[in-house]
Amino acid sequence: MLGFVYRRLLYMIPTVVLVSVVTFLIIQLPPGDYLDTLAAELSDSGGLDEGTKEALRVRYGLGEPFFVQYWKWISGIVFHGDFGMSFEKNLPVGDLIWDRLGWTFAISLLTLLFIWAVALPIGIYSAVKKYSFGDYAATFFGFIGLAVPNFLLALVMMYVAFKYFGQSVGGLVSPEFIGEPWTTEKFVDLLKHIWMPIFVVGTSGAAALIRIMRANLLDEIYRPYVVTARAKGMSEFQLLMRYPVRVALNPFISTIGWILPTLVSGEIIVAVVMNLPTTGPMLLRALLVQDMYLAGSLILIVSLLTVLGTLISDLLLAWIDPRIRYQ
Repeated sequence: MLGFVYRRLLYMIPTVVLVSVVTFLIIQLPPGDYLDTLAAELSDSGGLDEGTKEALRVRYGLGEPFFVQYWKWISGIVFHGDFGMSFEKNLPVGDLIWDRLGWTFAISLLTLLFIWAVALPIGIYSAVKKYSFGDYAATFFGFIGLAVPNFLLALVMMYVAFKYFGQSVGGLVSPEFIGEPWTTEKFVDLLKHIWMPIFVVGTSGAAALIRIMRANLLDEIYRPYVVTARAKGMSEFQLLMRYPVRVALNPFISTIGWILPTLVSGEIIVAVVMNLPTTGPMLLRALLVQDMYLAGSLILIVSLLTVLGTLISDLLLAWIDPRIRYQ
């Protein structure tokens, strides 16, 4: 097992480097650069004169070859922990990212707990009570959750919350609490708002895992080992949780591979619609204006978390399922 972990950790290095190179290249593929985008946005007010644009291009190193810019960026990260400067914000990328990562992690982890808390019991019930009214109801709402886009669900819920309950929508706190120090009232106001993005983002994930859990459990509960354990007098609940459910949990564990990168990228459209202070809208804006150091740093973190998440899920699968062994 240790040999497997060492090999995977060594494989991570060239993988992340290759992803960072491809990411940096793709960001620069569209014609022009950040200064051209800025000049286009300022065109109504006269834009940028060529002298100013050239001075800024020299300052940011935009006139240098691709590999020079890439090496300046990646060496700063590796040797100094410096992710570079954001062109648009004129601030260090590290400061911009860390400001939003806290909220991104909090919302995503709570969403993951919501998905598991909903999908696990409903999926078990649907499999055990196959073709019952509850199974059909879970299937119906599961299909609705998969079919309805998250951003549309967000718009509907925001309209209902504002129209019928008078709740301020958009953001994680009411306008009067923005920028204010944390108090009990602000925390209570946060609880009134944060449940909505958790529910919206988690709906489709929970619906998908319900179907997966149901299908996997149906494959297991009729296996000979289950029949044998039942014949030996083991209680139904103990039998169910000890054997078939444990095997059917594999999809839940394997989701860690894509949950970790989701902590950073998140549901970008939902975050934009609901005005959430997460990294998703920041990444979208950075890509639109070709703020390459900010966009590249966010995508690099997503790539690193993807590799780490896959490794963690592989190790947990080997631990929870004795049929899986990595030698």
